[in-house]
Amino acid sequence: MTDPHANDGDEVPDENAPDATDGAEEAEGEAESEPDVPAEWMDPVDDKILELMRESYIFDPDHIETEDVCRAPHAAYRCRELSKRGLLVKQAIGMYDITELGEQYLEGEVDPTELEPEDE
Repeated sequence: MTDPHANDGDEVPDENAPDATDGAEEAEGEAESEPDVPAEWMDPVDDKILELMRESYIFDPDHIETEDVCRAPHAAYRCRELSKRGLLVKQAIGMYDITELGEQYLEGEVDPTELEPEDE
């Protein structure tokens, strides 16, 4: 039985019809739209978190969520990761402050690819 919708070669293909390459192009476009991060271990929100930590009134993940950077649980995780690299220091449970190294990173004086995690 012949498919009534099959193109037997006489019809001009519809420009708007999806073809097999559309998915590959879409996936390639999505990969290009991912935000760049300066180091493999970093997250796109890390710079914003560090910038907020410069402010004296920002010191915990809930404040980061209030500032609409990311949700508090993700902010808490990122703060722990930034602390492991020496960019933040944990002052108390759930409270962080930017370090001198963190300030230097924001000024472009530190290459994050060279920051190794501290042993716990």
